[in-house]
Amino acid sequence: MFISPAYAQAAGAADPTGGLMGLLPILLMFVVLWFLMIRPQMKRAKEHKALIEALTKGDEVVTQGGMAGRITKVGDSFISVELAPNVEVAVQRQAIATVLPKGTLKAL
Repeated sequence: MFISPAYAQAAGAADPTGGLMGLLPILLMFVVLWFLMIRPQMKRAKEHKALIEALTKGDEVVTQGGMAGRITKVGDSFISVELAPNVEVAVQRQAIATVLPKGTLKAL
């Protein structure tokens, strides 16, 4: 006939690594993700929390909205920032992006 009979092949040898090599790329990707994305973000969040807790009256700050001013009142969750003479704005503590060096804002 035209078709020859097919016989089952012998079973291949068992994988000596036990499938560990299949998980290695996933583990390697997680380690790279940890060092390039997760760890720096956690460090940045920790630094921002310390900055927010250290705010005091008289500090010169920039908000996340870009407004620069001097802190006049500090509360538990809100801070009053003087943007210009007789112009105060209440902002949440978390809205403070940076603390400027003393004397940066000379117009106030």
